[in-house]
Amino acid sequence: MSKAPGEPGSDTEAGARFFCTAGRGLEPFLMREVRARLAATQVEYISGKVFFTTCSDLNMLKELKSAERLFLLIKKQFPLIVSSVSKGKIFNEMQRLIKEDPGSWLNAISIWKNLLELDAKKEKLSQRDDKQLKRKVGENEIIIAKKLKIEQMQKIEENRDCQLEKQIEEETLEQRDFTTKSENFQEEEFQNDTEKATDTHNQNDLTFRVSCRCSGTVGKAFTAQEVGKVIGIALMKHFGWKADLRNPKLEIFIHLNDIYSVVGIPVFRVPLASRAYIKTAGLRSTIAWAMASLADIKDVYYVGADVSDSQLLGTWDNLKAAGLEDKIELLKVSVIELPLPSESVDIIISDIPFGKKFKLGEDIKRILQEMERVLHVGGTIVLLLSEDHHRRLTDYKERSIPFNSKDSHTDEPGIKKCLIPEEKTGASKTVSTSFEASNHEFLDKMSPFGSLVPVECHKVSLGKTDAFICKYKKSQSSGL
Repeated sequence: MSKAPGEPGSDTEAGARFFCTAGRGLEPFLMREVRARLAATQVEYISGKVFFTTCSDLNMLKELKSAERLFLLIKKQFPLIVSSVSKGKIFNEMQRLIKEDPGSWLNAISIWKNLLELDAKKEKLSQRDDKQLKRKVGENEIIIAKKLKIEQMQKIEENRDCQLEKQIEEETLEQRDFTTKSENFQEEEFQNDTEKATDTHNQNDLTFRVSCRCSGTVGKAFTAQEVGKVIGIALMKHFGWKADLRNPKLEIFIHLNDIYSVVGIPVFRVPLASRAYIKTAGLRSTIAWAMASLADIKDVYYVGADVSDSQLLGTWDNLKAAGLEDKIELLKVSVIELPLPSESVDIIISDIPFGKKFKLGEDIKRILQEMERVLHVGGTIVLLLSEDHHRRLTDYKERSIPFNSKDSHTDEPGIKKCLIPEEKTGASKTVSTSFEASNHEFLDKMSPFGSLVPVECHKVSLGKTDAFICKYKKSQSSGL
């Protein structure tokens, strides 16, 4: 089997070689992120995966937001050829993933151990620093309390004060002596733990399990269990490792398809896409982050809006878990009747409802027109659109007539009042039936884009269905 470009050992640049899995269509977002966040080099991608080289530690790698899972790359090779070849020969080819270049395996295992050891050392040092800080704060509090007591006692007996001061100084010296001994003991204990961990890693009794994913012609010819068994036996014979399906120290991930063969080590047990603060599930976290990254958000005041009580309650639970309940204001409003002044918002990010439960139809026009109204000139809209919504908007764009602001009836009495929130006016939003009808008729004739200029669009996978992340810029005042 020949090496594919980008396999470990094919270059000498510093840093470790990793790859991340990503939802289909999110590869460009992930490539930008690893370059910006990790200063990654040699960034390349294939469908569903992004490969890169970086010197970043685990704490920095944990910060990736557009990736599903992170792996340390062992091998990336051209695919297995399974047509008109016996199973025995294919099994031999699979075993050559290990036998042909054991050095790449040993090198990856060494990097994996170093990453874990470095992370463990940083964690222990951080814990030790926290303990020392708490101890010093406690010592200071004791000293301050005793000094206050001395000052109070001075008013009663000066001679007694002198004795107490002497006693406190002796106690402080004893406390410092105890602290020094305790710190020395902790350092020795930390050193012993590190040596034990190193000794354990140096042993050849690593326990492991193999996780496989097979697709294409390989998936039709073999099950993931068959491939896992073949690879597992080869690892046990070649390296002397022990299989442990329940609680292994090491997991090996293999993906075989018609385009490539990839082998790696999962860096974290929990996927990067699993956010600890998400208590109520909603839009996939990687999709949400990709949308936010397109919006180029700076320092802002956030407002979240939904017409559903359950969605707002779920959002509130997530905000509390993330410690952001005082950073984002939630409003129960309809997206087609936003209680915001015209041109008062800089950025809008929205997951437009779709599916069997939500059939918007022509309402997609009104949604976009209302968003355009409240958006500031030069502002950005990022939408997640279903394939049907995207098709409708594309059709509207192709057959729409350029919008003429002179026909917008902006001089009609009552329209300004209609768009100002009730809280500021102190009056209810009353609009004559005739004006409301004429306004709706006018909106129906308008192009849904108005002054919104499409900037970029990305087709992404939501699992069972596809969708589009679309970005728009407002070029001029809409006149509404």
